[in-house]
Amino acid sequence: MSGRRSRKAAAPERLAPPPRQTAVLLDQEAAEARLLTAEAGGRLPHAWLLTGPRGVGKATLAYRFARFLLAGGSAGAGEEGLFGAPPPPASLALDPEHPVFRRVASGGHPDILAVERGLRDDGRPKRDIDVDSVRQLNAFLRMTSAEGGWRIAVVDAADEMNPNAANALLKLLEEPPPRAVLLLVSHAPGRLLPTIRSRCRRLALAPLPEATVARLLRGWLPEAEEAELAALARLGEGSVGRAVELAEEGGLDLYRALLELLGQLPRLDSVKAHGFAEALARDPQGRSFRTTAELLLWWLGRLVQAAAVGRLPPEVVAGETEVAQRLLAGRGLADWVALWENLGRLFAQAERASLERKQVMLTALDRLGAATSA
Repeated sequence: MSGRRSRKAAAPERLAPPPRQTAVLLDQEAAEARLLTAEAGGRLPHAWLLTGPRGVGKATLAYRFARFLLAGGSAGAGEEGLFGAPPPPASLALDPEHPVFRRVASGGHPDILAVERGLRDDGRPKRDIDVDSVRQLNAFLRMTSAEGGWRIAVVDAADEMNPNAANALLKLLEEPPPRAVLLLVSHAPGRLLPTIRSRCRRLALAPLPEATVARLLRGWLPEAEEAELAALARLGEGSVGRAVELAEEGGLDLYRALLELLGQLPRLDSVKAHGFAEALARDPQGRSFRTTAELLLWWLGRLVQAAAVGRLPPEVVAGETEVAQRLLAGRGLADWVALWENLGRLFAQAERASLERKQVMLTALDRLGAATSA
């Protein structure tokens, strides 16, 4: 991956297609098998709650199942066998050239509706999914199917509904319409109303192996070196979505620059620190700053874990273990937890109050220096 591509800030190139256009889903066979079994049994639950870490394929699985149902499900899965019955489907996969796949991918299928946060007039994402979107969903699912099959709605992500929207969805779940399936994607199901969770069939997706994340990244970054793919996969922690975001935002370069500064602790080079913070502040949309803040908190979280269990995690980049060992030798677990919480509050306050990003990052680096000084 070239530095030019990875540091593109104004309008990062989207590496992976959106879930509605994604044909491949790896290492989620157990979740897919549960959906197949439920459909083949003839008593399909009207609502599914797809849970798991962000970026492990929940939305991809939702659209994969939706396409399968819209294409006829088990009844349309194959040609007739030797004794007249079609063989049972082995997966939810649909050929990308299939008409249903193509219409769902383009947003042109009349029997599927996507409910998302959407964009504001200035192009930024809305804060939440509002009640009007859920009312539209309610009306959609209660209509007769345009093609005589299922009506399907995908809510991505259900955690982002505001209270009014959640209550409107609950009314739908209490009186579900026939021949309708609701697929709720949830990164944090604990944020949902307990009554919503209790009315859905829950399906948990596990984090992906690092090798799978690196394999998927290879398809989108064919020129990247193996070491870069492995580092991005480790930073993603089983989430290909997170790894892709980091690749788009130049996260690996930011992580290396951050580690270079951390390696100087407790005595930071003020010139390099100011240059680093200034470079982050030049991104007008703040993506580089947010990515760096997330990476710093992630790194501190790993340090906390290492202090707790007495074992360092695998390196993301060369030299990281040496930095961690030196810093851990000077402070105990309680100190690292306090610092992690302190910087978490600082970055949260910066986001809420739109504080000047350069100064916030310099403040974070100063606190790191003070906390690690002998």
